[in-house]
Amino acid sequence: MTKIYVPSGPPEDWRELLADPMKHWRTGYSAKALAYAWMEGQNDFPRSVKSVFASSQVEIFRTIEMLLVFPEYKIPLPGGGRPSQSDVFVLAKSMENLVSITVEGKVSESFDKEVSEWKTPLTRGKQVRLQYLCDCLGLAPADVDGIRYQLLHRTASALIEADRFNASSALMLVHSFSQTNEWFEDYRQFAALFELEAEVDSIAYAPRRYSPQAKFTEIALYLGWVKGEEKYLMA
Repeated sequence: MTKIYVPSGPPEDWRELLADPMKHWRTGYSAKALAYAWMEGQNDFPRSVKSVFASSQVEIFRTIEMLLVFPEYKIPLPGGGRPSQSDVFVLAKSMENLVSITVEGKVSESFDKEVSEWKTPLTRGKQVRLQYLCDCLGLAPADVDGIRYQLLHRTASALIEADRFNASSALMLVHSFSQTNEWFEDYRQFAALFELEAEVDSIAYAPRRYSPQAKFTEIALYLGWVKGEEKYLMA
């Protein structure tokens, strides 16, 4: 993967970065809605995200500033060749500290398979990856069988990149354009592992249980769900 990035122009420039540009770039689906929402502000967060940040009880998000944005950002993980591909990765700054943000766009798409299904059959590579993700999140593999796999690796990715950029905070943000909050229950179940009561349009600190194998323990982890504007479903 090259480390050289070029500026994007209109939202359609994001299309070529998709794994399947023909299949995934469709009106009413998350890839296209997300591109239009994030490109509208150009050098600032989308209005819906900015509003949730501004009203957050977490101080760092009330003063957050966007620095760099990377669509379809690939983050390597151990245990296999396939990376975690965030719909958007943001490097931001707040209170003189960096913040790493991985964004998962959603409309009606699920958060992939449950871990119990994903790991069957349990190969050595999957075992290594699952243990690594759990070490990042302060969880045990036995805790996550009923959790959607995508939520695990997208959240761990925020921590991985926070460590790489020496950021003090990491946020996994679901930017959902579903007006009925489809798949929120799966997100709520994931947040409950951190003893959080998840809410729509909310950012919350996610305390982790630490163990001798825990990774990135000095980085503060946050989870969030933002409801995007319906107009982007028509883009």
